[in-house]
Amino acid sequence: MHEREKLNIAQQALGHYMKTGSEFLFHCPFCNHHKSKLSLNFEKNAWKCWVCDESGRNIRRLVKKYGNWSLLKEWDRFSKKIDFSEFDEKLLSQFREEELQQILQLPKDYQPLHKNNTPMSLKRPLNYLLRRGLDKYDIAYWKIGFCPSGEFEGRLLVPSFADDGSLNYFITRSYTEKVWPKYKNPKASRNIIFNELFIDWDKDIVITEGVFDAVVSGPNSIPILGSTLTENSALLKKLIQHDSTVYLALDPDAYKKELKIMRLLLDFELEIYKIDISGFEDLGSMPKNEFTLRKKKAAPVQSQDLFELTARNLLEGI
Repeated sequence: MHEREKLNIAQQALGHYMKTGSEFLFHCPFCNHHKSKLSLNFEKNAWKCWVCDESGRNIRRLVKKYGNWSLLKEWDRFSKKIDFSEFDEKLLSQFREEELQQILQLPKDYQPLHKNNTPMSLKRPLNYLLRRGLDKYDIAYWKIGFCPSGEFEGRLLVPSFADDGSLNYFITRSYTEKVWPKYKNPKASRNIIFNELFIDWDKDIVITEGVFDAVVSGPNSIPILGSTLTENSALLKKLIQHDSTVYLALDPDAYKKELKIMRLLLDFELEIYKIDISGFEDLGSMPKNEFTLRKKKAAPVQSQDLFELTARNLLEGI
């Protein structure tokens, strides 16, 4: 349906093509191979390069990336897709997003751990992070610090910044069993996008359970802090507006939450993949190179897969 029109749009975005069977071969803009190796299947709404192995389940993303705004609007017209990027205020109110002007400040005792002249008092928290597999780049990127005194004494602190650079949340975690409870966070709304300031919405987004999981999965990862996604979530709204490709990497014991998030994302026609975390207690305990391999092997999820995933988890006794 509308294949001819969509082919015309794809040609304007990607250039000349050749047809083989039910597929159309274009030059790949990812690897720039001299032969036409980027295969588009309009019936399945899927694409794949047979040289660099880049692939996806939504041709719209190629039109968005390599076409222009008018081509994308034309594609959406034939696809009957709602353009969430042009929400007006009335439509946005359907998300019932809680508008909170929360003003947060880092504790006055907060000390960053990435400085070269680390005093002896910070050696223990720093060593804790190194034992967990973090390196100096991770500590500096996530601005991980430590509170030697005050309300958050004896805890590591990881701040979060909104897209305007303001502090919108922070989490603290004890690094010894002597400090309890393990996590102690500020009394503020968690309906935020953790470290939105550093997110590139045009790249794959990895959703994780906690901050240390996000450290393993890389810079473009967003921890949901033990929460979930709902229609009120600030994160969901951004994912929809940017038509993001989402990789789910939640803890193995969070399968019910994961299935709920999958259903919600599929309702809004987002492209999602499930990363296998089995064999590890959580993502935070997985080596980074192992995560990279598993992300490459991540399985795409469609609506018909949800029943199979539910049944499989029940059979495994999770």
